[in-house]
Amino acid sequence: MTFTVAIIGRPNVGKSTLFNRLVGKRLALVDDTPGVTRDRREGSGRIADLNFLVIDTAGLEDASTDSLEARMRDQTERALDTANVALMLIDARAGVTPMDEHFARWLRQHDTPTVLVANKCERGTSHVGVMESYRLGLGDPIPFSAEHGEGLSDLFEALLPFEAVSADTIADLSDETAAVEFGNEDDPTAAIQLAIIGRPNVGKSTLVNRLLGENRMLTGPEAGITRDSISIAWEYKGRPFRLVDTAGLRRRSRVTQKLEYLSTADTQRAIRYAQVVVLVIDATQGLERQDLTIARQATDEGRALVLAVNKWDLVEDRATTMGAIRDRLQTSLPQVRGVSVVTFSALTGRSISSLLPSVMKTYEIWNTRIPTGELNRWLAALTQHHPPPMAKGRRIRLRYMTQAKARPPTFVIFINQPEELAVSYLRYLTNGLRDDFGLDGVPIRILTRRGKNPYVDP
Repeated sequence: MTFTVAIIGRPNVGKSTLFNRLVGKRLALVDDTPGVTRDRREGSGRIADLNFLVIDTAGLEDASTDSLEARMRDQTERALDTANVALMLIDARAGVTPMDEHFARWLRQHDTPTVLVANKCERGTSHVGVMESYRLGLGDPIPFSAEHGEGLSDLFEALLPFEAVSADTIADLSDETAAVEFGNEDDPTAAIQLAIIGRPNVGKSTLVNRLLGENRMLTGPEAGITRDSISIAWEYKGRPFRLVDTAGLRRRSRVTQKLEYLSTADTQRAIRYAQVVVLVIDATQGLERQDLTIARQATDEGRALVLAVNKWDLVEDRATTMGAIRDRLQTSLPQVRGVSVVTFSALTGRSISSLLPSVMKTYEIWNTRIPTGELNRWLAALTQHHPPPMAKGRRIRLRYMTQAKARPPTFVIFINQPEELAVSYLRYLTNGLRDDFGLDGVPIRILTRRGKNPYVDP
């Protein structure tokens, strides 16, 4: 297995910028605001022919035991324990600060080897900060610019001794949420892309931790702790998964700060490249308007949807609550009628075992393919029972139907007057497909095409 590199440093020294530089993609959120990164993010890093697993961590801060900053530091310590080498970043423009000195002492007491990187040394500037960094006792600093990529050759030389004898690829561990292209058929060896989405503070990160069986994601009573979409490799009953924990989505009108806008865009990107989306809602608040908006975003992207009702242990009248949720789904989300609804408590783990079977069942439906012959026999019977309405005095004929693709199920119907077919009749066909072929809870797309007239020259 190749080696692991953890990027360590106080807030706002450029750790996420360096992470993006090493993985070659803008995966981590970057902003001038200190403390943007909270959860640790993993990615496949590379410098020339040197491959490694790189971990972006939260900024080190000296904080009280129960604070959010203390929980962020705990995540950083976990990353350091799993790393083969740490990159200690300082801001060479600002020079060595007391906080840099404090955490340099902490790193010297740790068993993990440390490489000192003086960041923000564009075009050989910030020499004073580089010279100051010698007093940290971490060896010779590497002048570097994460923003412009200057100093990569020196970093390569510093990391080369940590290369493992085996050069196995770590692509399966990388954070590839933004570069996924799905084929038309399911590959049982490929990881299922599963995105956990919802409003802030409904328990998304707690759910991910419960599924993984460890405190991998930062959690707490504060709303909006998660900012980045964090992708994690996982396995369920022999099938590989990639769990993606996302930032909470608020109403667009309430998103005013740049950082929240970036987090929202990152979550929407995770939805776009997911295969199955688990929408987590708070059982004590019911299915709210924003939940339905998020669900529509997922179905508009053609993703399989599972509704996860968290905090079910806090509900007193469960029958009434479930009835209200199903009624709201039927009236406000008819395009995915029959969506799977799972109730549980992520905090206690009660009934959590029912979630993944529902995800797998929905995923199988999302991959459904129907033979063309069976489709056309079904179409003939359906149109005979209820023919499409006439248009401009002419009869509309549905001549032929085929399934163009799965993931989601997409069908093409050849018609003599496709532009005249009523939307209500398309809904009739969609509901028929859902009822007769068991396509509950997934988006169905029907495209209409004009059939070729054999009596007209091409």
